[in-house]
Amino acid sequence: MPQITVLPHQELCPEGVVITAKTGQTICEALVKGGVGIEHACEHACACSTCHVIVKEGFSSLIPAEEDEEDMLDKAWGLQPQSRLSCQAFIDGKDLTVEIPKYSRNFVKEGKS
Repeated sequence: MPQITVLPHQELCPEGVVITAKTGQTICEALVKGGVGIEHACEHACACSTCHVIVKEGFSSLIPAEEDEEDMLDKAWGLQPQSRLSCQAFIDGKDLTVEIPKYSRNFVKEGKS
C-alpha cells in the first residue's frame, strides 16, 4: 500500500506524519482518513482551492490535472508547479510526499464567492 508523507504543518500536523493510503483514493480522502484535518470546503467537488497541496515527491505518478482543477488551482495561495487539489489527485500506488501550504483561500468563508 502506498504511503503519504505529510511534511510538518504548524496547525494540522506539527511533527509531520506518514499515513497509509489506498490506490485509487484521492490524496484528500487519504489525509482525512489518516487524521490530517485538511480543509476541503466543497466536499471534493473541485469548486474551491482549500485542499491545495504541493506534491514534493511522486508528482509524476499522479494523473495530470484536468482543466477544472487547473482553473481552481489558479486561486490557491502559494501556487507551485507541483501543486494539486488533493480532492482531485488520485493515488496510483506510488509513495508521495506532500506539503500543505500554511494558508488556504476559502472564498465562501471569506465572503468572496
